[in-house]
Amino acid sequence: MYLYYLLGWKLMGKHYARWQKGGDEAELKAEVQKEKHNTYILALDGDTDFQPAAVMLLIDRLKMYPRVGAACGRIHPTGSGPAVWFQKFEYAVSHWLQKTAEHVIGCVLCSPGCFSLFRAEALMDDNVMKRYSTKSTEASHYIQYDQGEDRWLCTLLLKQGWRVEYNAASDAYTNAPEDFKELYNQRRRWGPSTLANVVDLLGSTSIVSKRNPSMSKPFMFYQLFAITSAVLAPATICLLIAGSLTFVLTINNNSALVLAVIPPAIYIGLCFKLKSDTQIKVAAIMSIIYAFLMLVVSMSIIGAMVKDQTILTPSSIFVIAMATIYIITAIMHPQESHLVFHGFLYILCIPSAYLLLTIYSMVNMNNVSWGTRETKAATGAATPDPVAKETKTQKAKNCWQRFFTWCKCCKKPDYRAGVVQAPVNQDNLIIEVEQPERQPQNTIVSDNSTPEEPPQAEPVFNAPNQCFVTQLQSKSTDMQLQEETLDEEEEKFFIELQKKYLEPLQDDKERQKKISRELRELRNKITFAFFIVNCLWLVATFTLQLFETSFSIRVPKVDINLQDTGEDVQIDPIAFMFILGFATSVIIQFLTMFYHRINTLIHYVAFLDTERKQQRIKPTKPHKEVAKEMSEFDSISETISDVSVATTVDDDDDEFSEFDESDDEFYEDVEGTSM
Repeated sequence: MYLYYLLGWKLMGKHYARWQKGGDEAELKAEVQKEKHNTYILALDGDTDFQPAAVMLLIDRLKMYPRVGAACGRIHPTGSGPAVWFQKFEYAVSHWLQKTAEHVIGCVLCSPGCFSLFRAEALMDDNVMKRYSTKSTEASHYIQYDQGEDRWLCTLLLKQGWRVEYNAASDAYTNAPEDFKELYNQRRRWGPSTLANVVDLLGSTSIVSKRNPSMSKPFMFYQLFAITSAVLAPATICLLIAGSLTFVLTINNNSALVLAVIPPAIYIGLCFKLKSDTQIKVAAIMSIIYAFLMLVVSMSIIGAMVKDQTILTPSSIFVIAMATIYIITAIMHPQESHLVFHGFLYILCIPSAYLLLTIYSMVNMNNVSWGTRETKAATGAATPDPVAKETKTQKAKNCWQRFFTWCKCCKKPDYRAGVVQAPVNQDNLIIEVEQPERQPQNTIVSDNSTPEEPPQAEPVFNAPNQCFVTQLQSKSTDMQLQEETLDEEEEKFFIELQKKYLEPLQDDKERQKKISRELRELRNKITFAFFIVNCLWLVATFTLQLFETSFSIRVPKVDINLQDTGEDVQIDPIAFMFILGFATSVIIQFLTMFYHRINTLIHYVAFLDTERKQQRIKPTKPHKEVAKEMSEFDSISETISDVSVATTVDDDDDEFSEFDESDDEFYEDVEGTSM
């Protein structure tokens, strides 16, 4: 609704009116194109906190590069508790490595809706906003369109050839789920939506690569490996746990793998039978057990290094290399380096995040409810009594207030018809105050107290005929409220918009049953394919371990002094290829992080040079004389006649406060002259 109003009415309405009056079509097209290109829309969540400089840094990206359709900043989760600590490290690693890699070697796939800047021209492009606003009609639409609307919008932009960028210096803070249940429900939406949108882009690789220069085929291959790693995450976690059981229980690899697979298999069965809330409770209990097990895994890796007197085994090299990369990355982000300490909690929560959460999100894919930031009445909360008992004095006061409110607000003079309308109800209020003559401009609504009205009486908000303006006036003591009216054309636009997009959808029970059935069928198909792929990975590993003497890769084991110990380390080929691919992707992310940090530093330093310094100016002359002298400059003489500079003087130190920034160009001239 808001996008249609901003883009359809505010941006295009005036040009359309000129075209209807016979304006030059070529000139109008040029003006429309220029305005669309230079119009930006900031998308926010209601709880997002940011500074103006963060927005300016995003604007710079769109101003410098014409094909950038959207830009996002560094999102910092806020809150307290273990769930938030986990997310802080997760968000940090995601922005430090993954988003920077996408920005450098390709294009950011998701510009989060909590803090992003979009170009109007990109949103108004063919097959972007029109398709984005379509209603979901198929089961797959509910997952791809509705469960991650910001990622879906970016997918449409990328398909149309627009670039999405990331600016690490643009900081924004948003509330993160603090409860285990809310976190699981949030990721239950994000997981399938991410999978659906990435698969959509991969399925259109040829078309996207031709239309979007940033989306090269090597970059699409990088995304293919990333999504494959995400799909195989549950099986990888099972192999990790099996390795720890082998070390702790001193059992063979295959027995440890069977023991590691049993708990996730049981949880899958429970998810198909139990309610969503019960599934999360079971996951919470299993997460605690897995956290202790991950502590054992970490200690077992260290114990293996001490036992074998070497750090040159594949597992040891991998762990040390990953720890080194994360530490160096944190050092490269000095203001956020403390977040690396949350990594210890992150390690303990790996089975919960990549095994149990994946199972929960896939099995509950047919649940398309939002699940987060939903407010419910607290258990045991007292419900207000709709009919409160009143004393005789209160009844008399309320009666007088209803009478005067009805007189002031709820009788509207119709100047066009010359009649006075009857009182209107609370659902459809149009309020104007009687004036001695017709006033087409804004009408100031003032609350003139009546002598008979008690001065200290509290406003009665449950009065059926009391208008909302009076209610707001009783709360507003710093400013007068103004009532504005829409012109005829704008009112017509909103009426048509309401009919097309805002009217309640018909409650079609048959269609709801059909969609629900199709969602379950889609869930069953995708879940079956998802878990079959993981089972094949585990079976292949199990088979190779049975014949490890024939199929394994043997690597000589050396001690810390690089002396041959006479023993060999056996590695199955599948695990070796997977670890090699994962290490390659992490190294790519690490190198791109360095490149991105240098460019971010250059951009930020350049931005600081252009920022206006906040200084309090102590005048040497009265303000009127300064304004008179400034009027002598030809470059601003015309501006001064049209713009009034509002200043306030502090009585204590007689210093000027900041000028009114209603006109940025004039403000810069004023600052330069006064300095």
